[in-house]
Amino acid sequence: MIRSKGRSITDSFGLHVFNEQAMKKHLPYKASLRLAEIIRSGGRIDEPLAEEVAHGVKEWAIANGATHYCHWFQPMTGATAEKHDSLLSYDAKGQPITRFSGKHLIQGEPDASSFPSGGIRATFEARGYTAWDPTSPIFLAESGGGATVCIPTIFLSYTGEALDEKAPLLRSMAAVGAAGLRVMRLFGATAATRVYPTVGAEQEYFLVDRKRFDRRPDLVLCGRTLFGAPSPKDQQLEDHYFGSIRERVLGFMQDAEAELYRLGVPVKTRHNEVAPMQYELAALYEEANVACDHNHLIMETMRRVARRHGYALLLHEKPFAGVNGSGKHVNWSLADGDGRNLLEPGATPHANLQFLVFLLAAVKAVHDNGDLLRACVASAGNDHRLGASEAPPAIMSVFLGEQLTRILDNIAGERPHQVTDQQIIDLGIAKLPLISRDNTDRNRTSPFAFTGNKFEFRAVGSAQSIAPACYTVNAVVAIALNRLADRIEAGLRDGADLNTAAMAALTEAIRATAPVRFEGNNYEQAWADEARRRGLSNKVTTPAALADLVSDKNVGVFAAAGVFSRRELESRHHVQMEKYCTTVQIEAATAMRIATTMLLPACRRQQAEAAGSVAALAGLPGLDEATLRTQQAGAVRYASQVAELQTGIAALEKKLALAGTIGALAERAEYYCRTVLPAMAALRQAADGLEEASDRGRWPLPQYWEMMFVH
Repeated sequence: MIRSKGRSITDSFGLHVFNEQAMKKHLPYKASLRLAEIIRSGGRIDEPLAEEVAHGVKEWAIANGATHYCHWFQPMTGATAEKHDSLLSYDAKGQPITRFSGKHLIQGEPDASSFPSGGIRATFEARGYTAWDPTSPIFLAESGGGATVCIPTIFLSYTGEALDEKAPLLRSMAAVGAAGLRVMRLFGATAATRVYPTVGAEQEYFLVDRKRFDRRPDLVLCGRTLFGAPSPKDQQLEDHYFGSIRERVLGFMQDAEAELYRLGVPVKTRHNEVAPMQYELAALYEEANVACDHNHLIMETMRRVARRHGYALLLHEKPFAGVNGSGKHVNWSLADGDGRNLLEPGATPHANLQFLVFLLAAVKAVHDNGDLLRACVASAGNDHRLGASEAPPAIMSVFLGEQLTRILDNIAGERPHQVTDQQIIDLGIAKLPLISRDNTDRNRTSPFAFTGNKFEFRAVGSAQSIAPACYTVNAVVAIALNRLADRIEAGLRDGADLNTAAMAALTEAIRATAPVRFEGNNYEQAWADEARRRGLSNKVTTPAALADLVSDKNVGVFAAAGVFSRRELESRHHVQMEKYCTTVQIEAATAMRIATTMLLPACRRQQAEAAGSVAALAGLPGLDEATLRTQQAGAVRYASQVAELQTGIAALEKKLALAGTIGALAERAEYYCRTVLPAMAALRQAADGLEEASDRGRWPLPQYWEMMFVH
């Protein structure tokens, strides 16, 4: 039997979660039933129930050694936040007691002044409210020998705007749920109770020995190497992918998984990824908000456990130049209240028509909102990754596979006035149950690929929260589903039967979305040229991509789905642009510091010694002139490289100083993108050339080959 920390996986799973088992043990029977029903189907928690739940949570927490609680939320930083409060209180006689009320459970008021708000609040306006999300389980976080009760919450401003990533995610889930339920009922599922998005995220990451990591200021401060000559060997032999996992790495993985099992995170897959010291951990499907919480727990847990094993965990999208970067593929689908996957083809023609409506809604969502999907994955780190080494390009397209493509083309070629079951069979729709993960090939270059019963959004970066990708996909699919439902209902009102009305809507959608469907190699320049002819957007930089976030069209999209107001969306645009500028500024300043205080002094010492060696050789009697000329040429060449490094430092310093004088945020972001980043690249080129020309013992930074191959 597989065991984790002395327990089987099933015994340890969820030990640190206030799940249904804990509810039954620590809550009154009726209270546990009511809370479980609210979690499953929604509803409000009144004050009496909140008090009963709070008391039960307190008893459960104390029994598990917890002394504090916190509201655990996800501000617009892309990370998580928490403020711990003790369970300690005093009674009327001044005696110490433990206390946790329903009010404490449902709402908190952290000091919100230092969290990014994008202009929603003035800095001096500190009020922000956290509100419990009962659909995401309360859990215990172990750290430093103690435990803290973590209550997943949303984070709102004093005036009710979302200051976090979870509030819009929950809103988007409601939108796509309502639209999906509407479609199901059109196809006769009158007893259906709910539709919800399911998500399974694949988390890629690198591990670096902690001692080498600590000697790399760029990794410590920026999460990626700003300098580094290529290793003679990296991933060319393709021998790391799915290879045998090294014992030390496996020990880290097993410890991280043991902690995640206790937190109720259903981690499923672990394996070597393509680049040396690159790995992946993937979780099973869950409701989107729970999956988002759990992905944050995965990142936090792995980072903490890696340190215990003498590693540093790198989540940056491109920590090493020249090898694969790290993504976070978000596998997205929809399910009904009975857990049935709505992107799983059915066993009858009518069920398959319903499947095609859901499928085409996703395709239409990408066709109509490719700019928005690109914007939701935009970041300084992801810009280094997108477009190569198994990462999709910035052009948003859909891959469906040969079988589905053929069926859709068959449908689009028909113009039936009345659709019978036999016609559906003739078009190939009745054969849809044959589609499976095995029959649908994968396209690793596609940003949005159908893989049998789900869509894989491959453009999300490894360091990013999956919430923006999830709420964007939910929102645009909700709108597409509603438009398809409108078209089907219009056909029904005109007297068509369901088959004919649905097929007419599908035919229109298939023809309209043809430009976004692409089955080939997304890396080829021919596709970029073809995509331009098809009218598809190709925003390769974050400033350009984020500009689309606040277009009138996209403001309308999010407003129609009830996810963001214009003010909320503009605040997110501002926060992300500021983050981009700050990230590049920190990287540029770090590059200058390393080049000035570490690389240049080391190179000057070698340059001086090389010059001294040439002078000493010149004074030796009987020295071969060819040998002397070779030494002199090498010294001159090295001196020229050092001068190039000095020039690069001066150029970057000048350009970085000018960046601080640009007031307009959009202009500043473009300046960092178009001017500062190229100056950093020029400085890196000079430094990497010197690394290859310098004595190994004199180079002050751990080199790529050491970080990738020396364990």
